[in-house]
Amino acid sequence: MLSPQLLILSLISGLHLLSLADGDPMTEVFRWKQMDFYNRGDGLSSLGGRKDRPSFSAPVVFPGKHSRRKRQSMTSRDTPVAINSRADSDDSNAPYIPYNNVPMGATHFRGRLFVTMPRRRMGIPSTLNYIDLAEDGLDRSPKLRAYPNFELNQFNASAENLVSVYRTSVDACQRLWFIDTGMLEYPNNRQQIRRPSIWVVDLATDQVLKRFDIPESIAETGRGLASITVDVTAGQCGDAYAYIPDLVYRRLYVYHLRNDRIWSFEHNYFSFDPLSGDLNIGGQTFRWDDGIFSITLGAQKLDGSRDAYFHPMASTNEFVVSNRVLQQESNAARSDHGNDFRVLGSRGPSTQSTMHAYDPGTGVIFFDEIQRNGVGCWKTSKPFSAENYGSVDSNAMEMIYPSDLSIDEEGTIWVMSNSMPIFIYSILDTNIYNFRIWKQKASLAKKGTVCE
Repeated sequence: MLSPQLLILSLISGLHLLSLADGDPMTEVFRWKQMDFYNRGDGLSSLGGRKDRPSFSAPVVFPGKHSRRKRQSMTSRDTPVAINSRADSDDSNAPYIPYNNVPMGATHFRGRLFVTMPRRRMGIPSTLNYIDLAEDGLDRSPKLRAYPNFELNQFNASAENLVSVYRTSVDACQRLWFIDTGMLEYPNNRQQIRRPSIWVVDLATDQVLKRFDIPESIAETGRGLASITVDVTAGQCGDAYAYIPDLVYRRLYVYHLRNDRIWSFEHNYFSFDPLSGDLNIGGQTFRWDDGIFSITLGAQKLDGSRDAYFHPMASTNEFVVSNRVLQQESNAARSDHGNDFRVLGSRGPSTQSTMHAYDPGTGVIFFDEIQRNGVGCWKTSKPFSAENYGSVDSNAMEMIYPSDLSIDEEGTIWVMSNSMPIFIYSILDTNIYNFRIWKQKASLAKKGTVCE
């Protein structure tokens, strides 16, 4: 007998699944009913010792002058007023609460798959983790290992430790970059316990190379800092730029590693599209107003520049700006950017996207599609249009809410799907698989689509 949740998803699947996917589908690599860790911080080694139930509380409000309590719509970082407590939380202070652990990001580098667990609820043992593919690659539901170690993930132990990480990025110099939002996003108790910060880790030694605290004059809070894109050439590792979208305050921050400076761009194109904020995902109907969400860099041109493609999540449009524009700090102070920021066009109906990434081997940008529960694509050598936008895969039963998409140095696409809308607006069924990681070669993913 199917649960009501599965019946709903079956209907969605019947309506959408058969007609959307054209390319070689994504291959499921890992799946979890609930996430587990090698080190939970509680001395336990299995799920049997802990009550397995959700921990909910009242709506989120961040007090102070930047409070958004008057907003009628929400971003993906909010808990709705309608969600009340559904279970007692006598274990709310436990270091590990299985239900509260919802993975967000997935990035692969040479046998290690980095998996992030932002602290949106209590009971998250470590926010930055990895899967050792040599040790645990054959396990369909592997436990996570804290990265670079468990101690650095204990935010209460030191002001130098990690608080909450959403997504990671590996650059051409074999370094792991990420944003620590510095925020505990607990319902009814959101706390900016330290400044949001940019981190750079050497993947050869697992040593932290750089931590840069983002000043309040640039970003009031870390609430909207969900991703980071690194612009650097191998051999010129000190001259790296990082592009950081802010989905809440709708800005684009640029950090220059060599000068250790950061500046902020504002533009109307960073805002959401009011006609694209109504979503229906995983049987949940809701409205989000997430602004600029993802940035990816295209191929290097003859003059050395690269196009930076970006989009808000609550939008079906794609935009572009030259990285040369972003790298000039003086440009950020302009009141009018002229035609530097351009509209490429619309991907078509129901193509709202979280993350996207450019694959240099194929010249194709691949998109996480949250409405279609799948992956889309566009060949950058073709005009940007709905007709030139293809579908690689779509699976409304299993790829619910693809939250991250990255492409490794071998040209393999990695996708995380995490059922986030169900977690926010309903209750996850812990008897079924809620979280999955998928992969596919970019060269195969584009086959049979308009992206060839």
